[in-house]
Amino acid sequence: MKQRVILHSDCNGFYASVECLHNPAIRKKPVAVAGDVDNRHGIILAKNEIAKKYNVKTGEPIWQAKNKCSELVVVPPHFQQYQRFSKMAKQIYSQYSDRVENFGLDEAWIDVTGDAIGRSGVEIAHEIRSRIKYELGITVSIGVSFNKIFAKFGSDYKKPDAVTEITKENFKEIVWTQPASALLYVGRSTRKKLENIGIYTIGDIANAPVKTLRDNLGKWGDLIYSFANGYDSSPVNPIDYYSTVKSIGNSTTTPKDLLNNEDVKSVMFVLCDSVCRRMREQGLFAKTVCINVRDKDLFSFTRQTKLTEYTDITRAIQNTAMELFMKSYNWNKPIRSIGVSLTDLVPNNIDRQMNILDKRIVDAKQEKLDRTLDRLKQRFGTYSVRNGNLLKDRVLSDFNPKEEHTIHPVGYF
Repeated sequence: MKQRVILHSDCNGFYASVECLHNPAIRKKPVAVAGDVDNRHGIILAKNEIAKKYNVKTGEPIWQAKNKCSELVVVPPHFQQYQRFSKMAKQIYSQYSDRVENFGLDEAWIDVTGDAIGRSGVEIAHEIRSRIKYELGITVSIGVSFNKIFAKFGSDYKKPDAVTEITKENFKEIVWTQPASALLYVGRSTRKKLENIGIYTIGDIANAPVKTLRDNLGKWGDLIYSFANGYDSSPVNPIDYYSTVKSIGNSTTTPKDLLNNEDVKSVMFVLCDSVCRRMREQGLFAKTVCINVRDKDLFSFTRQTKLTEYTDITRAIQNTAMELFMKSYNWNKPIRSIGVSLTDLVPNNIDRQMNILDKRIVDAKQEKLDRTLDRLKQRFGTYSVRNGNLLKDRVLSDFNPKEEHTIHPVGYF
C-alpha cells in the first residue's frame, strides 16, 4: 500500500500579512491586528513576524502588547479581505489535489499521495510555497508528512516561509522532543494535567501507559496517545466536502459590565435574534439552547437545556436562554461577556408531534412573523425592526453579531 503524503499549509501571520500587503507604509514595522478597544474587544488577533520578535502574542490585550513593543502598529480586522485571500490560496491548492480540507481561514491540508507527475511531497510543498509568495504576496509554512497531525506539526515547526518534512524515520527525533503543548489538542488545561503526572513532552505522551492517560484525561487520553505515536489515519476531505452544521452560536464582550438581569436581557435578546436568523437561513430547527457566561474576573461557565420540541422561533429561544441564565447566576460579580448557541439541529421539514392544546397554531403564527421580520431586516437592515426591550439601553443592544461577527468553523473532527 502506497504511503500517504499529506501537506499542511499555514499562512504566516495571515491577517497581519494581508494588512501589510495592502498598506506598504507599515510593512517594515511591527504590526498587529486587533479588535475594538472602545468596545472592550481590544485583544491581539494576529501579528507579523517583526511583532513576534518582541514576544507579542495572539490573545493578549493591546496595552500589554504595547508594553512589550511601544512602536507596535495596531490595525482593525478586515475579514472580507482575509476571506478573499483564503479563497485564492485554496484555488492554488486545488491545482495539486481534489482533496483540500480547510482548517480555518489560514490553514489547509492537501493530500498529494497520488501526484500524477511523480514528484515528492517536499517538491510539491516548495512549489506551492513559491506560488503563494509570488501570486498572493504572502508567505506560508508547509509541513509534509504521512498523516494530518504530523503535517500540521511540521507547518508550525519552522516559520516563516519554510517547508518541514516529518517522516516515519525522523518523527521521534523531531516531534517527540517538543513540549506536549506543541501537539494538536493539547491546550493549557490538558498541559497542566499532563504535567501533574510527570508528562512534559510529546515523547512522554507517546511512551506513557494508555490507561494512565485515560484515567487523567478520559477519551482525550486515547486521542493524544494516538496522535503522539503517529497512528492518525483520518482522511483529507474532498475540496467540495460540506460538513453538517452541529451548532450555531454568537457571543460578545459587552461594552460595559452587566449589572443585573435587565442588562443581560438586552444583550441576550440580540444574540438570540442573530442565531435564530442564521438557523432559519439554513433551514434548521434546534432543540437545545446553550449559554456561556464570563464574569469580570474572566471566570466562565456553560449551561444548557433541552426544549420540549424542535423550534426556530426567536421568542422561544430568547425566553429559554433568559430562564436558563436566571437559574444559573447569583450575581456575585458583574458580567463581561455572554454567548448563546443552539445545538441538536435538524432540517425544518421534519414531522413534529401536534400539541393537544393547539399550541402549534400559535407557533405557526409566530414562525410566519419571524420570517417576515427576517425579510424586512435583510432588505432594510438589522436595526429597521427591533424589540422594544432593546431600546432601554442602546449602549448594550446596538451591536449586530449576525453581520459583524464573522464565524469561522474550525475543527479537526
